[in-house]
Amino acid sequence: MGRGGLREEKGVMASDFLWSYTDEPHASRRRQILSHHPQIKELFGPDPWAFLKINLAVLLQLWTATSVQNAGWLKILAIAYFFGSFLNHNLFLAIHELSHNLAFSTPVYNRLLGILANLPIGVPMSVTFQKYHLEHHLYQGVDGMDMDIPSHTEAHLVRNAGAKVIWVLFQLFFYALRPLFLKPKPPGVWEFINFLVQIGLDFAMVYFWGWKSFVYLILSTFVGGGMHPMAGHFISEHYVFKPGQETYSYYGPLNLLTWSVGYHNEHHDFPRIPGSKLHKVRQIAPEYYEGLESYDSWSQVIFMYITDRAVGPFSRMKRKAKQSE
Repeated sequence: MGRGGLREEKGVMASDFLWSYTDEPHASRRRQILSHHPQIKELFGPDPWAFLKINLAVLLQLWTATSVQNAGWLKILAIAYFFGSFLNHNLFLAIHELSHNLAFSTPVYNRLLGILANLPIGVPMSVTFQKYHLEHHLYQGVDGMDMDIPSHTEAHLVRNAGAKVIWVLFQLFFYALRPLFLKPKPPGVWEFINFLVQIGLDFAMVYFWGWKSFVYLILSTFVGGGMHPMAGHFISEHYVFKPGQETYSYYGPLNLLTWSVGYHNEHHDFPRIPGSKLHKVRQIAPEYYEGLESYDSWSQVIFMYITDRAVGPFSRMKRKAKQSE
């Protein structure tokens, strides 16, 4: 692999992405692990508790939204940051889980549950997210295919700590809007269903409980995706702090609230295993994971990203598309 742009020296930010000339590592590691530990296949399949967990989170967040209808704005902001953000980010990652059909064996049921999980987030995104996220798995790092990677515009603009602070605060917008600008896909029937159901909920929230309840939901989504401990996973998963590895796991306590998305190497190796069982992959095959760089604090990852002058949006691994793609 090589790095374009400026020389690789401490404190100097690159002017190009890290380029790899090998395939992404997960397919080959999956084959190796299954050859030595075939019992891992027993972990494949839906999480029987997913439906209940998602419904509880949705009901709790919608109830909280109705409860703050007469609260002051400062109180609403505080509740959104210290409580609602955790619920909405949990639901965002539930939608990630559902994009892999890990609540039901029948895909359409996962899609319907995803639309339900979307409700407190306030903006329709569950159906569109699945389209782009599955491509992230199929074409990890592939130029023009993997929309998880920042655009050249983002990378050229975010060149110092101040710009990185702003980028982190608004990273959810970049994450959501980037694929719509770089690789737009025509909406289908399910996008329209997602849109209509979501707008219906938003309208009902404003009509029956007022703007404060609706704004609470939007704030919970926005602050939960910015300078927030749970949002550290956006950076920790694939941003390269030490060249040589392109996917990183997090083994801290916030996995309990995030469908164990921190087990990210394990997830990319085995996307058919639900988050509730990913820790078992590491237990069964420790020799494949203990030698990899990992994190135990998402907040620390955000701090390192902002303060390390050599790290920025260009700190991602890319590879050229194959002719067959």
